[in-house]
Amino acid sequence: MKNLLIIGARGLGREMYSLREDYIGYNETFVYKGYLDSDKTLLDGYEGYPPILSSVEDYEIQENDVFICALGDPKAKQKYINIIREKQGEFISLISKTATISPHVKIGTGCIIFSQSLITADIKIGDFVSVFPCVVIGHDAIIEDFSVLDSHAFMGGFSHVKKVALISTGAKIMPHKTVGEYAVVNAGSIVARDVPDRTTVMGVPAIESRSWLKMILNHKR
Repeated sequence: MKNLLIIGARGLGREMYSLREDYIGYNETFVYKGYLDSDKTLLDGYEGYPPILSSVEDYEIQENDVFICALGDPKAKQKYINIIREKQGEFISLISKTATISPHVKIGTGCIIFSQSLITADIKIGDFVSVFPCVVIGHDAIIEDFSVLDSHAFMGGFSHVKKVALISTGAKIMPHKTVGEYAVVNAGSIVARDVPDRTTVMGVPAIESRSWLKMILNHKR
């Protein structure tokens, strides 16, 4: 039996533990050991959660330890996962029993696939990707390492999300469109053209956030 440590004891970390019965392998291949977080007070006032054992930086890996990262910010996730990887820590993927996943899908290590997600044919999901509840991913899509798809996001066929990108709640990526590395697609946006690396977009259709600001300022004039 593996002992699972959750990186991050904030809201998402509590959700991960609260929904433990929903994940394939719980109490069969792994049990929860505790949290890793630098703020030991995060669970004050909450009951029924495993303890915060240490910060990520200070934790000494023990036999049978495995890890999952419960941080919603892709850049923070990348940072703390890499600290554990440098210590030769092992990550596992957690997949909800209620997610619908085609047998022709490839899923990397350290991923979290939440409930009611629909992941269709011939999709490639990299390492340490988070797919939140009710996400729909169309055929032949690619999601690279460390990226996050928030609840109710949509990816059309042959769309591509590059590494460390954030697709926020309810955002939609149209077929054959690409979201660049470290890019952010804000909530409810529709990506109808490619998003460059390190760019934040919003709106319908999605354009750079600074372009929206210019439009608002010009309108006020």
